[in-house]
Amino acid sequence: MNAYCEIGAEILGDDESELLELARIVALTHHERWDGTGYPAGLSGEDIPRVGRIVAIADVFDALTSERPYKRAWTVGDALGLIKQEAGTHFDPELVKLFEQCLPRILEIKERYAEP
Repeated sequence: MNAYCEIGAEILGDDESELLELARIVALTHHERWDGTGYPAGLSGEDIPRVGRIVAIADVFDALTSERPYKRAWTVGDALGLIKQEAGTHFDPELVKLFEQCLPRILEIKERYAEP
């Protein structure tokens, strides 16, 4: 399972496109953790590219607040509570604060693109 980050980055390749390079960095770093216990490289703190730290929060929030065949969706409040609880361990604490400030806009976007 942990290899999928590296596989995704490899699939995206080493392209001159800024968008594909950004996507490769996201694929490679969105499971790193602020405290260094993530994967695949065990990066910590600001050694994790900012885009990977941002997507880590967005990915967890989306996973928690979305219905899956194997689980019910969490409430926004419960998901935000977990993210705030994990600030400084899993997530960049400054980005968690910014995420919370932007939450109304994030929820608007989530609603606009929700699957029927």
